[in-house]
Amino acid sequence: MKHFLRMLIQVCLYFYCKFLWRCLKFVMRKLTGRCELQRICYNTKPGAPRTMKIETSLRDSKSKLLQTSVSVHPDAIEKTIEDIMELKKINPDINPQLGISLQACLLQIVGYRNLIADVEKLRREPYDSDNPQHEEMLLKLWKFLKPNTPLESRISKQWCEIGFQGDDPKTDFRGMGLLGLYNLQYFAERDATAAQQVLSDSLHPKCRYSFAIVGINITDLAYNLLVSGALKTHFYNIAPEAPTLSHFQQTFCYLMHEFHKFWIDEDPMDIMEFNRVREKFRKRIVKQLQNPDMALCPHFAASEGLINM
Repeated sequence: MKHFLRMLIQVCLYFYCKFLWRCLKFVMRKLTGRCELQRICYNTKPGAPRTMKIETSLRDSKSKLLQTSVSVHPDAIEKTIEDIMELKKINPDINPQLGISLQACLLQIVGYRNLIADVEKLRREPYDSDNPQHEEMLLKLWKFLKPNTPLESRISKQWCEIGFQGDDPKTDFRGMGLLGLYNLQYFAERDATAAQQVLSDSLHPKCRYSFAIVGINITDLAYNLLVSGALKTHFYNIAPEAPTLSHFQQTFCYLMHEFHKFWIDEDPMDIMEFNRVREKFRKRIVKQLQNPDMALCPHFAASEGLINM
């Protein structure tokens, strides 16, 4: 009975607060002559602070048009903004900046949703050793990480030298699918100096962890940060329009670099402490992302500031 009463009170409070909020919005519009979207665009700086407020306002609106605007196709954004301006009785000639600001916000909001779909598609695609493209990516990963050491054969114990668990890396991609390989190759190719240094450090007795396996694990971390919405502050602050897969991969590179430094600073006894260190690192990143002004890697170059062991 007590549980039921508690639930009833919470429901009543929810609707009461929602009613009060709608009343407040009505009063504010009468006093300022501007709707909530206008007030946000004119009074909040661009980036995550503005886009996240716009997203909340649209999602919580009683208007179906506004609710669905956060999930329209990118090609329909311009028309959607015109419909919103018409619904809100806003003259675009008198308020030209509003349309521009709304467009920038919707591009980020819709782009984030589409990025989740793109990343999820890669995560769900299993590594296929019969697929020439998959095999080519894997062999390139070796080439980028070990440019001076030829791979003797496709099935080889040499794969353990870059942190895979056995003689065929395909079994290690089961958890994250192709996404893990995409991220590892991106890091090894786009920032070869940093990737090779991190790999070298990972083999040092004081560091000792499996580079590739940690990369797949950090891919899982980046994926969960994306899906949970935690990365919105970061992407809304660094991507002027729609965040792309490249933005996600750059974020992965940053997380790999930061985790490497964090692992060294933590100085764990052995790899058995990996889960503890990873969780502590995850909490630190999540806390940073709670700051609406946060951009994890605004101008990230992983090769800068590496710790040489």
